[in-house]
Order: sequence, then structure tokens, then C-alpha cells
Amino acid sequence: MPRTLDSKFHIDNIVDQYGANLDADKVKAYCSNHEVGYQTITKYLNQFKTKRGHWKVTVKQAKARLEKAVSSSPKNVGLAKTTIKAENLVPQKDDTFIKFGAFPDLKKVIQSRLFYPVFITGMSGNGKTFGVEQACNQTNRELIRVNITVETDEDDLIGGFRLVNGETVWHNGPVIEALERGAILLLDEVDLASNKILCLQSILEGKGVFLKKIGEYIKPSAGFNIIATANTKGKGSDDGRFIGTNVLNEAFLERFPITIEQEYPTVVTESKILTKVSESLNIPMIGEHKKFIDHLCNWADIVRRTFNDGGVDEIISTRRLTHIIRAYSIFGNKMKAVQMCLNRFDDETKESFIQLYSKLDETVNITESTQSVDS
Repeated sequence: MPRTLDSKFHIDNIVDQYGANLDADKVKAYCSNHEVGYQTITKYLNQFKTKRGHWKVTVKQAKARLEKAVSSSPKNVGLAKTTIKAENLVPQKDDTFIKFGAFPDLKKVIQSRLFYPVFITGMSGNGKTFGVEQACNQTNRELIRVNITVETDEDDLIGGFRLVNGETVWHNGPVIEALERGAILLLDEVDLASNKILCLQSILEGKGVFLKKIGEYIKPSAGFNIIATANTKGKGSDDGRFIGTNVLNEAFLERFPITIEQEYPTVVTESKILTKVSESLNIPMIGEHKKFIDHLCNWADIVRRTFNDGGVDEIISTRRLTHIIRAYSIFGNKMKAVQMCLNRFDDETKESFIQLYSKLDETVNITESTQSVDS
């Protein structure tokens, strides 16, 4: 929701941040932070100029001159507001989705329309984000997803100033949009965040937020809620598997009443998932195709149990299994699909995983994986 900002706003704001005695460096810093032209601001400040590159703005002087400017101008001075785009943000239904684990509990929280933040933690590629999207689809709830990085700051989340058609306007960030729409706000990979994520503290209490840059308080609309996903529990990654994850502030984590620990699906459930994916790719679920899925699920299960016992350092995720099915639909060669999707691992790990799979599926030939498939 963009808001056009006038001279009164900028003068009040710059004095609030830097004081009444301004110099060129302060003005340039303000312009950089608010994405507004230096010439534009100095034009507003010319009436308070004391000498080249210096201005002194007194409250009485500013008020008198601005009131005079308003009374003599036919234009309305203030924040011009536009309506939020009436775009439906309910996620689309994905026919390959199979519910498992704590999905029914997550769906109940979303369906309740209560403000009850949820923290979902689990290994990479086990459907944390996918589950939230499909829960919102099934409950007809709008979802706004924000991918968190270490660079994510208040401007990215809450909003900030943008230059549009030569005018400085305020644009809501995704958090404000979710607040105003009563939508579900998904903070994806939240454990990658820096301490700048603490700008959400009041929002995580369900109290809304004061936009100090434009002097407006935003209250949460009915139905607003926050869900965060992470590979860790906000305590960092000691084993180095999730490089870039940070230790999150304890006060931030305490504002999530419940934490859902999401595991990988069982062999039976994972087989249903891969069957759905295969059907979406027009792979017939008969003969060797069906056996291929069974072998993949058993293979992944063995690898995960070995990983949990400390026998290997890598793991086969549900997401990687779906990658293999898609590769199989393209190349038509089981072993080639497996190998190409394992190439991201180091050579030793890749070879051990391939050897394990070949023992489960006697129909494959390891050497075939490097050969081209005839059309």
C-alpha cells in the first residue's frame, strides 16, 4: 500500500532523527536511508538555511511556514493512500500432497483463526513449507511467505520508502500486508535470520506494530497468525550441516507457544507421495515403475537409519526422492536418474549410496548410469 510523502513529513522525520541542526552529511544520510533525492530534501529545507550546507529547523518556525504553505496551496498535504490489491493469496491445491505427521494439528491451528504462532523444525526436504501451504489451501486461508536470510531486515519485513514515478512513497512489507489482510505469515528458514528479526517482537505478541517512519499503528486483522519453519530449533548447527543458521534470541523463540518436530514420512507414506508425483508425470504405476518406487523408499529409509546411528554424514530427503522420480520421467533410466540426483554429494558418499541402491534393485546396472539413453 504505497503512501506519497510530502515536505512536512520529511522535515518532521529528518528533525526527529538528526535534530534541528542539520548539515549536508546528515541530509545525505537521510536521503540514502529513505531513498529520496538530495535535491528534493534540500529544496524543502531551503527556508531554514543558515549557510551553505547547513540548516536550522526550529519547531515554531517550521510550523508557521508549513501552515502558510498549506493554506496557500490548493493541493492536500498528507499521506495519499491506495487500497491493497484484491489478489487472492490462498495457495493452489497440489494433487501430489499426502498428509502425514503433525499436519492435522497444524491444520487445526490455522483453521481456528486464533493468533497462535507455530515453530516447525525438521531436516531439510521433509515437507515443512509444503505442509503449511497445503494446510492454508485446505482451510481457504491466505498465505504470505517470506524467505528469511541473514540480510533480512526491518525494511524487508515491515516496509520502507520507494521511489515511484519521481515521488517518494511508502510500501508495506509482507508483514504489514499479512497483518492487514488477516493472513498467515510464513517465515521460511527463520533460523537464518540475524538479530534484525527482533523487529517482529510486538507482532509475535499479537499486538500489531507502530510504523514510526509514517506515524501509523497497524493492528492485526482477525485471523492473522505467524508460522516459522527452520532446520534447527534456533540454537545454531553444531555439526555444520546447516551452515548459515544462527542462534536466535531466546525472547524471540519464547513467543512461539508450540514447536512441531517434523520427521521424514514413513516408508508407506513416502511411497504414496512418490506414486502421486509419478502419476502427475504420467509414469504408469505398474511393473518395474512401481517396484522402482518401493526400492527408492526402502533405500532412503536405510540411509536415514544409518545416518541416525552415525554411520553416514549425509541423508536422502523426500525432496531428493521426488527429484529422482522427475529425472526418471525425463531420462527413462533408473540408475541414471539416481546417480544424477546424487552428484551433489562427495564422491565417497555418492558411491556408497549407489552401491546400496544397486543391492536393493537387482535390475539396475551401475555402468548404465553413465551411458546415454536412446530416444
